[in-house]
Amino acid sequence: MSHEAHEPETPHLDFQGTTPYEDYVKADVLTHLQHTLSDDPGEMVFLVTTQVMELWFTVIVHEWETAAQALRRDDVPTALDALRRSRRELEALNASWRPLAGLTPAQFNSYRGALGEGSGFQSAMYRRMEFLLGDKSASMLVPHRGAPRVHAELEKALHEPSLYDEVLRFLARRGHPVPKEVLERDVSRKYEPSRAVEEIWTAVYASDERDEVARLGEALTDVAELVWRWRNDHLVATRRAMGAKTGTGGSAGVAWLEKRAQKSVFPELWTARSYV
Repeated sequence: MSHEAHEPETPHLDFQGTTPYEDYVKADVLTHLQHTLSDDPGEMVFLVTTQVMELWFTVIVHEWETAAQALRRDDVPTALDALRRSRRELEALNASWRPLAGLTPAQFNSYRGALGEGSGFQSAMYRRMEFLLGDKSASMLVPHRGAPRVHAELEKALHEPSLYDEVLRFLARRGHPVPKEVLERDVSRKYEPSRAVEEIWTAVYASDERDEVARLGEALTDVAELVWRWRNDHLVATRRAMGAKTGTGGSAGVAWLEKRAQKSVFPELWTARSYV
């Protein structure tokens, strides 16, 4: 056997048509979706970062829908896997603020006018994320009436149980005393905290932390914490770039973000800890 060093073989380079990589990733499509509206070179990073956020919203929605469907089947391992993947994806989503976090008012103002009435508040995929977390409102469909497919997807999400609704239904099937009014509530409305649900999570955390339900609770808490961090990072980036001025699209800007940052996701998972 020869011990002479061999050059690595040159990979196959000649393809009929596009490359298999392009066929799968659609990189040519992705990298030609950037159409800036101003002459400011800083607008490109703002646009690309926003598009990257939309892609992360999409995969996180996929994970949470996967978890909800798994819980419907009482398949906790699959739900936990999806929630844990979403935790890493949320960390990546939150890191998307870093390219924008140092924007000065002058830098942001140099292309802000090009955004017109555009605002992240209008993101349909982010709205689907919020709906899955139980923060629902039919009024949030109004901005999307002109886009039939998007509106239909949001309307479907509005009337489907949220991820947390599926968690509570799962707890009820496991014998936990989830009140009838919680299980049969109008799922198209915002979820409101329940003292009885808080007591259930208190009992879960006061028992075996290795139990499947306790591990589900912690996976949900990881998600809730990272959503809270996302909202706070959004608040800080906005405050740094534009202070307390009215937001793009006529939104309340910092005032609205401050209100959002004060709200907890899966509220009883947090309040129950005071009683363990």
